Amino acid sequence: MSDEIKNIFKLDFPWQTQDPFLFCVYHLDHYPKGNGALGPIASLAGRNLGNDFIVKDGWRMYHGTTIPGFPAHPHRGFETITIVNKGFCDHSDSLGAAGRFGEGDVQWMTAGSGVQHAEMFPLLHTEKENTLELFQIWLNLPKKSKFVEPHFKMLWHEDIPVLKLEGGTVKIISGDFNNHIALNPAPNSWATDSENDVAIWNIQINANGTIILPKANIDTIRTIYFYEGSSLDISGELITPNHGIVVDSTKVIELKAMNSDANILVLQGKPINEPVAKYGPFVMNTEEELENTMDEFRLTQFGGWPWRYPDHTHETKRGRFAKYPDGSLVEK
Repeated sequence: MSDEIKNIFKLDFPWQTQDPFLFCVYHLDHYPKGNGALGPIASLAGRNLGNDFIVKDGWRMYHGTTIPGFPAHPHRGFETITIVNKGFCDHSDSLGAAGRFGEGDVQWMTAGSGVQHAEMFPLLHTEKENTLELFQIWLNLPKKSKFVEPHFKMLWHEDIPVLKLEGGTVKIISGDFNNHIALNPAPNSWATDSENDVAIWNIQINANGTIILPKANIDTIRTIYFYEGSSLDISGELITPNHGIVVDSTKVIELKAMNSDANILVLQGKPINEPVAKYGPFVMNTEEELENTMDEFRLTQFGGWPWRYPDHTHETKRGRFAKYPDGSLVEK
């Protein structure tokens, strides 16, 4: 193993992460044509509806029963960063906010003191297949920010910096890459302070092309997730797909795609270095705080659910949009 590589691991579901990240999943579903009601035209027979995570015919329903996705569920104490490369996600939450985003958009949501939200995957196309490709990343909040007001913002794909290099492209979702700086994250995020060196890059490397990752800070943890391609040469070490690679952040890292295009996700950041107590969608610092959180959710439901259905979706013909808790509306 080269000096630049600290660890190599298999990408199981969910992907292994390092502080300050808590969780990362990659969804690739080749959904069939839509049925006109945002669900699949195909039969759902034989699926464990409500908990369908096994790939059958190239796709899953997840917790959805008629429309794929994740009906209303709570979060507290961390952030979700949802990158939708293909397809669409319908967002609804307990604050009354809503949105439809996709085809390269990113949603950055700070759960903070507590929020419920639904993430459904509407199959908008009835004349062609509805491919969905997305990442969801959980970024921890430090103790001082665990109870900030919930907040979400959209990073629309038209605004996200995409650096075009000879060897490929770098989509800069957070942080900076060779002085190309990402859009601002949510205001109370660990990523807001540049000293925390948080970066999220989605990189496509051309076949036989090379991308060079710049040095990061000495206390930064940097992980490369190789999820699509034939093989990847990292500083002389040949890596096969579906592997994560923790590398030395203080060194320049050379990535070369062998034979075919390669797609990778890079997560890096300075660790928060605080105790983590977590149970499902709740992430606190102590077991007592975790128990209090579960009691509070049972009593308050974090404000309740203002929508008619837990798997709320938006009108079929609706385009990309974001409606915020203050009533302001952005249409794309």
